[in-house]
Amino acid sequence: MDARPQPLHVVLVTIGSAGDLFPFLRIALALRAAGHRISFLGPDQHAPFVRAAGLPFHGLPADPAVLDHPDLWHPTRGFGVVWEATRPAMAAVPAYMAALPEDEKCTMLVHPLALPEADLCRAARPGLRIAAAFLAPSNLPTVHDPLMLGPWRVPRWVPHGVRRRLWRTLASRFVDPVALPGLNAARSAAGLAPVRSLLDTVVSIADLSIGLFPHWFAPTPPDWPRPLVRTGFPLFDPAPDAALSPELQHFLGQGGRPLVFTPGTGNRQARAYFEHAIEAARLLGERAVFLTPHRDQLPAALPRHVLWQDYVPLRALLPQVAVLVHHGGIGTTAEALHAGTAQLVVPLAHDQFDNAARVEALGVGLALPATRLNTRRLVAALEALLDDDGLRPRCRAVAAKFAGDAGVEEVVRALEALTG
Repeated sequence: MDARPQPLHVVLVTIGSAGDLFPFLRIALALRAAGHRISFLGPDQHAPFVRAAGLPFHGLPADPAVLDHPDLWHPTRGFGVVWEATRPAMAAVPAYMAALPEDEKCTMLVHPLALPEADLCRAARPGLRIAAAFLAPSNLPTVHDPLMLGPWRVPRWVPHGVRRRLWRTLASRFVDPVALPGLNAARSAAGLAPVRSLLDTVVSIADLSIGLFPHWFAPTPPDWPRPLVRTGFPLFDPAPDAALSPELQHFLGQGGRPLVFTPGTGNRQARAYFEHAIEAARLLGERAVFLTPHRDQLPAALPRHVLWQDYVPLRALLPQVAVLVHHGGIGTTAEALHAGTAQLVVPLAHDQFDNAARVEALGVGLALPATRLNTRRLVAALEALLDDDGLRPRCRAVAAKFAGDAGVEEVVRALEALTG
């Protein structure tokens, strides 16, 4: 007798950059391999990635002009920019779900910022099961250490009650005024009661929460929502067999301790960052690879010790370099940990401060907030990493932890159990 569960229809909803997209793609492929039906909703610009994976794609509206918003990478105002930019896409989700057959049983697996709209879908579709995929630890608020409230580290001695008040103060100033007016208007139209806190609401909506990061990177504190499933980092490479260009291979083969600098694929405001990187590499006497799809962020003529690349598969590049200097996005952080490459994290906003703190706690890198970035501090941080004889063994030890991580099959089983 076949004990396998009946096939599910799982509707995946994500937003944001490729770093947000790739973990959902990895899970979607695992679900399809287990025999389940997939509907993939994401920003229009990600259609090539999803369709190349052979998955059905429904595009959601996205305005690339948000990448030029001056507050996008602000430590406190950045959330408001992201929230407003994603609302047109999220507003299309309930209409998509309403168009499905009324008697069709399905489950939603969504990005945390899509949870309010998933709740609206459930109001119109009783019995809908909702799972939330949290890509980084800071997506799940906690009062336990390490506690980063944006760029501010809360000392260990601060009592939990005070920490809760700090969370609520931060949310009442920078989150709720932006999110609640539109959210409560949509809830009212759906016959739902208004909410008073976005953070409290988001963590209470899902029937199942999924942490897409391993225990050794972020142990589970007692105040995270339950039920909670944990996995390893669901790494996904859209071109796993891609080779480094001959130009890059020649550049790396010239010896020394090559450095890699990337502010993230979505960062179009990194001109000063690259200026400091050019000078820091010169002062250190090292060569540097600059990764960005936005060539206009760099000087028209680059010095001989710098090579620009539009895209390079990190899995092929990172084992050949000494230090990766990056923004602290969870996907880039995970790839560097997997490769055993030292990191200098230059966080700007969002989850990046917390990710940087965890890299430091593991002993595999340092953090230098973008607001403090200058050439002198960049040189000093890189010198500290390059001269640390114990750094490479620590990086290799962390890379070895990936072998023991739970895979995305754990997510598949949890979704089967949730729906079954």
